[in-house]
Amino acid sequence: MREQAFASDAPSVAAQLFGSGLIGLREGLETGIVVMILVAFLVKSQRREALKWVALGVGAAIVMVVAIFAGIRYGTSTVTGLAAELIAGLASLAAVVIVTWMVLWMRTASRTISGELKAGMSRALDVGPVAIVALAFLAVGREGVETALLMVGYAENTTGSSWPLIGLLLGIVVAAVLTVLMYLGAVQINFATFFKYTGALLIVVAAGILAYGIRALQTVDWLPGLAQNAFDISSWFSMSSWYGTVAQGIFNFRADPTVLQVIAWILYVVVVLFLFLRPVPAADANRGNPRTPTDTAVAP
Repeated sequence: MREQAFASDAPSVAAQLFGSGLIGLREGLETGIVVMILVAFLVKSQRREALKWVALGVGAAIVMVVAIFAGIRYGTSTVTGLAAELIAGLASLAAVVIVTWMVLWMRTASRTISGELKAGMSRALDVGPVAIVALAFLAVGREGVETALLMVGYAENTTGSSWPLIGLLLGIVVAAVLTVLMYLGAVQINFATFFKYTGALLIVVAAGILAYGIRALQTVDWLPGLAQNAFDISSWFSMSSWYGTVAQGIFNFRADPTVLQVIAWILYVVVVLFLFLRPVPAADANRGNPRTPTDTAVAP
């Protein structure tokens, strides 16, 4: 029988909704800001006829992301035993790699992303509809693939529950509403602060996914040390309690991790948080296009 990498009881509904909702809100806002920049540029350039091509590219990216998520997440439902553990472990590690790269990339790239998108759209307008569709597709698809992989790794410990998906969709809906309100000028959000703290939290979440992936690979003997627990606090830390389900549902915590899981978790959090929170060099901050008011909205 397949060994669950975490407690047999699924995390509470609230924990599943909060964790996945946070992912949906953050990633949805990043995607929404990208779309908002493209739309605002076309409107201000009086090229509204190109909006339909942007919509086509965004729609195609959404379809691709849904297909990736469904293919990995639900395609594995027909796989059982050690094969399922192996797929879950590899998918989790892939999610961690993608998320780490995107978080660190956005740390500096977000400072000039507005100018780069506007310059790219200007060139695409000269080329034609295909270039516009491709630009919108790649800009949105890049964020979407990160979200899909992150959710696959995040939702692996919920034993088939649909609540993480519901939470993700709710977060995306909130992000979409906020994006529209920002475009209309109805709300203002300090995105530098928002993305800094949510980015740090996302790194901790990714560390939990990394630990999950390691446990899964230990289960199939791809990695050693399955029987070597770093500690076991299950005698007093109840995974079925409210705090246990929150820790499990958001951070993939378990009461009896292996030594390798703990070492990987600590090293990942220390190294990636250091790289994420360190000051951006002036040369990198000023490189590329001059900063615009829209750029500050996406700076982590």
